[in-house]
Amino acid sequence: MLLSLLILIPLLAGLAAFFAGNQAKALALGGSLLTAAVMGYLLSMPAQSAALEFSASWLGSIRANFTLGLDGLGKVTTLLTAVAFPIIFLSIWPNNYRDAHQFYGLMLLTMAGLMGVFLATDALLFYFFWELALIPTYFLCSKWGGERRIAVSFKFFIYTFVGSLMMLIGIIYLYYKTPDQSFSWKSMTQAVLTAKEQAFFFWFFFVAFAIKMPIFPFHTWQPDAYEQSPTATTMVLSGIMVKMGLFGVVRWLLPLFPDMSTKMAPIVIVLCIVGMLYASLIAMRQSNIKRLVAYSSIAHIGLICAALFAQNELAFNGALIQLFSHGVNIIGLWIVIDLIEQQTGITKMDDLGGLAQKAPTMAVLLVVIALANIALPLTNAFVGEFLMFNGLFKYQPWYAVAAGISIILAAVYTLGMIQKVFYGTSQNALVVKDVKPGVAVALVALVVMILAFGIYPKPMLQFSGHHIDSLTSMLVK
Repeated sequence: MLLSLLILIPLLAGLAAFFAGNQAKALALGGSLLTAAVMGYLLSMPAQSAALEFSASWLGSIRANFTLGLDGLGKVTTLLTAVAFPIIFLSIWPNNYRDAHQFYGLMLLTMAGLMGVFLATDALLFYFFWELALIPTYFLCSKWGGERRIAVSFKFFIYTFVGSLMMLIGIIYLYYKTPDQSFSWKSMTQAVLTAKEQAFFFWFFFVAFAIKMPIFPFHTWQPDAYEQSPTATTMVLSGIMVKMGLFGVVRWLLPLFPDMSTKMAPIVIVLCIVGMLYASLIAMRQSNIKRLVAYSSIAHIGLICAALFAQNELAFNGALIQLFSHGVNIIGLWIVIDLIEQQTGITKMDDLGGLAQKAPTMAVLLVVIALANIALPLTNAFVGEFLMFNGLFKYQPWYAVAAGISIILAAVYTLGMIQKVFYGTSQNALVVKDVKPGVAVALVALVVMILAFGIYPKPMLQFSGHHIDSLTSMLVK
């Protein structure tokens, strides 16, 4: 029952927020902090504790159960979700949203859906929470987004709807191929499929997850959605929600189709590397800071996906660490972007400049987060990227060399962004105040995690270790 609180607390808090009026903001922060406290308690339990599993009857006639489990993979992603939402709510505390009770209610419902995705061990339940996480996000984008929010939200809806429908078709088909016609993870991995069926439905699941990550060529919804969404929603989209696709690859795609995953790995890795280089080159040409960070995210997610399909222990460990690290770093970048946009109304980097003199604390924090984003040694991303590149090199050296070019490109556009935004001479008479206390707490918390996991990554490796062992024994021949 304790495990289900990770879903119930944000779900009930979200529903209550719709009726909370002016108290919705405090309710959202309180609910997210309580969820984080439960998460912390669960992490302190032994790996084999009964509290890390939960099962209840759901749709008994078709053998779909409400089953949850918290293994090493789930610990990484649920911890990220539990930590990220309080930080997001703290960072947007000074912001005023119209119909704030609806805004915070939808944000909490998104949190509940994400927790469900990362905990579900029943395929139909996984799909249910997948949709629960996406639907509130659509309304957040369409109501509180920018001028082009309707068109962008519709594009986002079409992409995700098509991907979700393909995954649902795949889940139903595999259900009829299981030995006991059950939606449980164990039964689904034992589905009896011909080689042609494996090839066909591998791509059904892969496309659904690739759209959500997104990777090339399924990425075109992402830059517009990140630019037009309210920044708090963009933090959720880029920091946590893209991990749904990566999580789906590890939890479902690789175990369901082990042979086809190995056979198709070179195609997927090439797509990932092409996307990394393409997104990095596009990021170098951006003048809008939001679009730069959006394309940067595509490149980083592409590397994680490529490492997963390398299917060796080094790559898996690096990818799971980077699931958490990327979320921390990208949310930090969006918080600073939101601070700048809220005060100046400007997102074009050429119209900024000299902000370090007016907001030195903001500048220092951004520099640390930005350097972590390009995997500087002693930051959290360095550990994950080092292991992923080693894993790719072990799989195929030329893949690692090609992917490594993106590191150079990332340094170019990231350092250029720092220079244009915080140094040099401003083209406008900008009035910018330094970081307020609540937002400072959020940013400092992120910087502490960046340095702590960069210097001492052992706890994150321990979280993922058991899951990596079982996954490699299943996939690596």
